Amino acid sequence: MRAMIFAAGLGTRLRPLTEKLPKCLIQVGGRPMIDYVLLLLERYGIGEIIVNIHHLGPQVEAYLRDGQRFGVEISYSRETILLDTGGGLLGAKEFLAGETFVVINSDVLIDLRLDQVIAAHQEQGAAATLVLRRDPMADAYGAIETDQRGRIERFLTHERPGRAAGPLEKYMFTGVHVIEPGIFEYMAGDSAFSITRTTYPRMLGQGEPLFGFRYDGKWQDLGTPETLARADQDLLSKVWQPHFLQADPK
Repeated sequence: MRAMIFAAGLGTRLRPLTEKLPKCLIQVGGRPMIDYVLLLLERYGIGEIIVNIHHLGPQVEAYLRDGQRFGVEISYSRETILLDTGGGLLGAKEFLAGETFVVINSDVLIDLRLDQVIAAHQEQGAAATLVLRRDPMADAYGAIETDQRGRIERFLTHERPGRAAGPLEKYMFTGVHVIEPGIFEYMAGDSAFSITRTTYPRMLGQGEPLFGFRYDGKWQDLGTPETLARADQDLLSKVWQPHFLQADPK
């Protein structure tokens, strides 16, 4: 299985740190944040990874190189202009389109049993499975609602046509998804667009089986000075340690 890591963003919320350093290389818990994503993927046997880069991209390449010291093979999708998540994923189509793949943000720290997500995705015959978590700020960030089986029935302001009546559970997206290559049928063009604001609502409208995987474990967004500082303190003081850190790079 292959994976893509989103690492092209400007990191505007972390300025001035990101004026001279790409966001994915900012230290948290004594290592660049992208290390945690790579170690998670390697822990679950995902060894072929593409990383999209834009802002200060040569620094990312100089640090990661070919991925050998992480036990993986890294390729790069170099964006001359920012393409957002949808455009970025479409730009990596040639690398990803052969089979089921994983996509994950570089600014997410999550103690996820990725094999469980992949197994659930396969058992449900999902077109895409999004790792979701309960959060009181779900509405502010864009709520995703599922039925009791975990099928996504409402995505932001979009609802699956003909859905059965019944209570829905509200979640927030963690930045981790398992996706089938059929997603590329819902993507076109060479401009910037979002997976969550454009592609998934389009797929939902066509009745594609989108599922949520409920995650109740440790998760931390690393995109702001406050969340970065909180994660840094927790990791350095060993308040918690992701289970996959035993697969440390050589």
